[in-house]
Amino acid sequence: MSTRILLISDIHGNYPALKAIDQQLDAATFHYIINSGDSLVYAPFPNETLSWLSEHQAISILGNTDRKVIKLLLGKSFKKPGKPEKRIMYTSTAEELSKVSRRYLLSLAKTSKLKICPPEQTKKKHSKRLGIFHGSPANHDEFLFADSPDSRFQELAGLTNCHIVVTGHSHTPYYKTLSNVHFINPGSVGRMFDGDPRASCATLEITADAITVKHFRIAYAINEVVLKIRKSNLPEIYARMFLKGKKLN
Repeated sequence: MSTRILLISDIHGNYPALKAIDQQLDAATFHYIINSGDSLVYAPFPNETLSWLSEHQAISILGNTDRKVIKLLLGKSFKKPGKPEKRIMYTSTAEELSKVSRRYLLSLAKTSKLKICPPEQTKKKHSKRLGIFHGSPANHDEFLFADSPDSRFQELAGLTNCHIVVTGHSHTPYYKTLSNVHFINPGSVGRMFDGDPRASCATLEITADAITVKHFRIAYAINEVVLKIRKSNLPEIYARMFLKGKKLN
């Protein structure tokens, strides 16, 4: 018996990509769904995205794009990003959010932790502490990549009491174990930068004796996103980004 967890992050309002993951992996079959933030901005499906997360009882945290949308909802502003084509993606998201979506977004925290005990295991020694962060345990906005120095991961391992650290932010899938801490980034559901536009996610299985991680890339209806961007008169550069799976600005 094992505890099965679906790991997602950086959806960026891309509901068609999120829906494709659900259809292929069947989100309802997992014990937990963990979302490491940046649920909003850059694809024009904010309400559908937050509704899915709420309905599936995902354990979600805030990312940097989410926090800036909250600033707009509270009547505040921000300095970065400064480019008009980027700022409009934030303002259009904030304007589009329903009251229900706003309440959901405002209810989220920057980090979260949970204790997981595999089925049929009742002893405390079998439980695993899992921490959910957007950037890293040290900094919400830190970028961690597959090729980041092992020494940095070892430093971060010393800053947390978690057995498993799940992050997002860099849009880069990886899994590595250093200093007995498992570091996992599922990649970006909605906005990959590596030239492969398919949605990225991961699964995590925890037993009393093992931790198993698998990464997935899943094709989705990119044209749905492109058409909505154009219909909403949003900057064309984002349509090209989704088609190419690359960051262009």
